[in-house]
Amino acid sequence: MNFLAHLHIAEFTHSSFTGSFLGDFVKGNPDGLFNAEIVLGIRVHRFVDSYTDQHVIVKTLKPLFPSELRRFAPISLDMFWDHCLAKHWSQFHDSSLAEFCNQARLQIEVETKSEVNSLPPRFEKVSHLVWQEQWLEQYVEIDNISFALQRMASRRPRMAPLTDTGQVLLEHYELLTEQFFELYPDVLQNSLQFIKAQ
Repeated sequence: MNFLAHLHIAEFTHSSFTGSFLGDFVKGNPDGLFNAEIVLGIRVHRFVDSYTDQHVIVKTLKPLFPSELRRFAPISLDMFWDHCLAKHWSQFHDSSLAEFCNQARLQIEVETKSEVNSLPPRFEKVSHLVWQEQWLEQYVEIDNISFALQRMASRRPRMAPLTDTGQVLLEHYELLTEQFFELYPDVLQNSLQFIKAQ
């Protein structure tokens, strides 16, 4: 799951929007770095990532990717799940996608106002771009997922093969979409169970 799904899961589980977003930018033990609600949100994010990567559906789909691209499959699939969620948003939320994104942005502003510790600079930079350039709304179009993968691939030489995974998503579009509707409700319910167990 990528940014959109993590934010949606945060709302679904009544956990921190900021923590759900920060999960990709904070390494190690987050205790003491932020308030308890944000820390729990980071832990929810990590649970979702781990649960999704180990899910039988994701393991079944990995062989669709050529062997040289298989290690990049989880990243590519995470982006594709966000595309599916954006494209079929009305099946998962009563508000429009644009309204949800605006509310998420405002909620993060509220949650971070009282934070005494600085947020990671990379988080600040990416967060600004996400809202300013409306990344999440653009996930509706599969071409924008391919573009996002190319952008990610350009950041580090070892990530270069990620560019080619977009074609795999297109080739298996219908199958992957079907699998999303099996995977995502399961992720939502297990995320809720994770929160209840804390």
